[in-house]
Amino acid sequence: MLDSLTIGRRIRQLRSARGLTLGDLGAAIGRAPSQVSVIENGKRELKLGELQKLARALEVTLDDLLSTEAPSKRAALEIALARAQRGPLYASLPLPALPLRKTLSDEAIETILRLHDELQRLHTERAATPEEARRANTQLRREMRKRNNYFADLERTAKELLHAVGHAGGPLSQRVAADIATHLGFTLHYVPDLPTSTRSVTDLRNGRIYLPVGQATNSDPRSTLLQALASHVLRVSEPADYADFLRQRVETNYLAAALMVPEHSAVAFLTAAKGKRELSVEDLRDAFAVTYETAAHRFTNLATHHLGIPLHFLKVHESGTISKAYENDSAAFPTDVLGAVEGQLVCRKWSARQVFDVADRFSPYHQYTDKPAGTYWCTSRIQPTPRGDFSVSVGTPFAQVKWFRGRDTSHRQVSTCPDEACCRRPPADLARQWEHYALPSARLNSSLLAAMPAGIFPGVDSTEVYEFLEQHAPVDAS
Repeated sequence: MLDSLTIGRRIRQLRSARGLTLGDLGAAIGRAPSQVSVIENGKRELKLGELQKLARALEVTLDDLLSTEAPSKRAALEIALARAQRGPLYASLPLPALPLRKTLSDEAIETILRLHDELQRLHTERAATPEEARRANTQLRREMRKRNNYFADLERTAKELLHAVGHAGGPLSQRVAADIATHLGFTLHYVPDLPTSTRSVTDLRNGRIYLPVGQATNSDPRSTLLQALASHVLRVSEPADYADFLRQRVETNYLAAALMVPEHSAVAFLTAAKGKRELSVEDLRDAFAVTYETAAHRFTNLATHHLGIPLHFLKVHESGTISKAYENDSAAFPTDVLGAVEGQLVCRKWSARQVFDVADRFSPYHQYTDKPAGTYWCTSRIQPTPRGDFSVSVGTPFAQVKWFRGRDTSHRQVSTCPDEACCRRPPADLARQWEHYALPSARLNSSLLAAMPAGIFPGVDSTEVYEFLEQHAPVDAS
């Protein structure tokens, strides 16, 4: 491809070497001096006839004129700077165009280019591709598995903050959450016009935290405040890369949950429940007045470290795709080629999917599932959100179920996933009936970590589609 910047600088260098003015060269090719200046600045593409005229006027061959190498080191720097200023990154910065004058030294141009390259690197890493995001998340999940999803330093930080405001234990009230904000030097301001893309805004200069006037019915008002305070305590800043961004989110959410469900009180509660063989996520939820998801998270934070119980945690959208997942009990989650589980379809026979078919959504759903790695017991519950219904599940190997309430359930399924014959492949009779007559349109996968699941129709559960068509097909009158 012809590079107008390089050609323009070569024309300028050849013109100057021959002692020609803009007017001289313009007269030779039948153009005004201003038009020659535009050409030399690389702001106009040249046609072949114009290039031939310029080559004759400058007494060089056409090949010499079209050489891809810059005519000098200075020209190379000017070309790079001009190209950078024309790029989208420079255009997004509130900076005026920098004129390329002779008084601008080579060293100054090199410094500007290095700054531009560093900004470009940071911008590229911040706007990580889905593949980079999933790689970072997979690595983070491995690190969390090594520590059994338990962060001792964050538990200590939560304990110190709670002690500072005189919280003796038990549920954390909104008043005590506000006391923590005061202790950290913040005042709270509830506003109706919070930016729609934010949950809260912290003004570090004036010691203010802005929160929305109204909260969604399914959210905990303490959570938003405590996450804002956790970001301040953990000195969250602009992430260096996507892995850093994910780690900040995990640590911020962990600290907020550790404040709402303090370790000392929660471990005492869970230890007593284990002694009675009555462990229950619902009881932990009710004892500390938190959402079911927060209780399930805290259970995964504390159960293995303090109670010696390996387990797994799943949050699954009603479509069957995984939103969040954690395991230290060898439960085999579906993964993509990068090892990421987010966005992958959970087996239809797992409790995380079966619970959506249960009419009673007030009671917890318990199930045994025979999987290739062994038999697991799970407890699941539906959580409505503005983005649809999600199931939140906590599971453990069969050997540990003796400690849990709900172990007497009669619900049982057999899963052979990832074997496609388990649930990924529609029943043969149903497939023969509809495989050539179904054309579904998938919902866009909104998860920033999710690869599009494989299947007959990417992102679509073909069995559900065929069952839907079978159910709604018109009855043959004959």
